Parts: sequence; structure tokens; C-alpha cells
Amino acid sequence: MGALEWQVSRRPVPYPEAVAAMEERAAAIRAGTAPELIWLLEHPALYTAGTGTDDSELLLPDFLPVYRTGRGGKLTYHGPGQRVVYVMLDLERRGNDVRQFVRDLEDWTIRALDRLGVNGERRAGRAGVWVVHPDASEHKIAAIGVRVRRWVSYHGVSINVAPDLDHYRGIVPCGIGGHGVTSLSAEGVGADSEAVDAALAATFGETFGSFAAAPAVPAPVGC
Repeated sequence: MGALEWQVSRRPVPYPEAVAAMEERAAAIRAGTAPELIWLLEHPALYTAGTGTDDSELLLPDFLPVYRTGRGGKLTYHGPGQRVVYVMLDLERRGNDVRQFVRDLEDWTIRALDRLGVNGERRAGRAGVWVVHPDASEHKIAAIGVRVRRWVSYHGVSINVAPDLDHYRGIVPCGIGGHGVTSLSAEGVGADSEAVDAALAATFGETFGSFAAAPAVPAPVGC
């Protein structure tokens, strides 16, 4: 199939529903019956546990629903005010290199945040994107967790726009203690999810190449 497709969901999508939809789409991409997809959405408040999760990192087991998932990584939070970016791309077209793909997701996120006035950074050994405060403390603003099946990716990136950061107290986010979490709102940026979507669309081609440059993000559709 041809052009990359972008979808935006208007209402929070239940996590199991999203996983089922991603798995179906990834299979269709591999079969050549559907185009690659960037899916922008929110979830209700919940935790997801990746394949590397240590159960001791779930600090409050009864605080929010917990979903075991096949993506890489450990525990993370999703909820209202967080932009989830599910990325379903054919990695056979991009060198069959999962580590490079994760770096590309970080690069894309950093470029989008820069357009919104936030300086995001990588940290060795800590996937995701970080913001350094004047006191030198480091706070995670975007988490990354992917799964690849038959060289088609799914899952992706979550960017904190204006979530309830108190919800992170129930977990050790991504298994990394000793650091904080932050959001665009906490950094003094008033951007909403639509502004994040626009920044992601504007910078996609800078990371993934002009052959896959994103169109303007469509208006929200569906649920």
C-alpha cells in the first residue's frame, strides 16, 4: 500500500481495544492490504506492564488497572492529558534495525518538543525523552515502548501534555528510580494535544525521511 495514514481518536480508547486494533493493523500492513499508520489517542487512567516488568515496581497494585502487554520495557502510566502515539511502520523499508527505530522515535519526539519550546534530551541506558531542570535533576516527559512482529512495529510513544502526575506514584516508571516525571504543563507550556499532534506531523519527515512525510493531521474521527 502507499501513503502513510494518520488517525486521531476523539475519546479515550480502552487499552485492550487499542492493542487488538494495533495487532490487526500490523498484520494488514505486513500483508500489504493496509497502509502504515500513526494513531494519536488517549487512554483512561491505567498502568501497562511491559515484558521487562519487575512486580516489585508496582507500588500500589490496587490504585489503577494494570494491563500486561507484549511491548518492551517496564511499567508506565497512560491517562487523560497524555498523548499516546502508536506507530505502525514497516521496518523492512527502514533497515530492519529495531534499536535504530527506537532512537528515531526519540529523535522525532525531541524535534516535536523543540517546536513547542521544550528542550528534550536522551540519556544513555534510559529509553525515552528527558527534561533537565536548573537544579540538574532529570524528569521524564516521554516514554517509549515498542513491539515488532514480522518487522512491523506497534505500540510507540507517550508524551505528557497535562496529565495528573500524581498517578505516577503507583509505579516506578519504566523501572527507573531516583528521577522525576514532568509534562508540558509542568514545564510552563500551554500546548494541548492538538498542538502536539501538529508538531509531530511537522517533524515526522525530518526523522523518517521525505518519502514518508506526514500530511496535515486530520480532524479527530471515530471514538
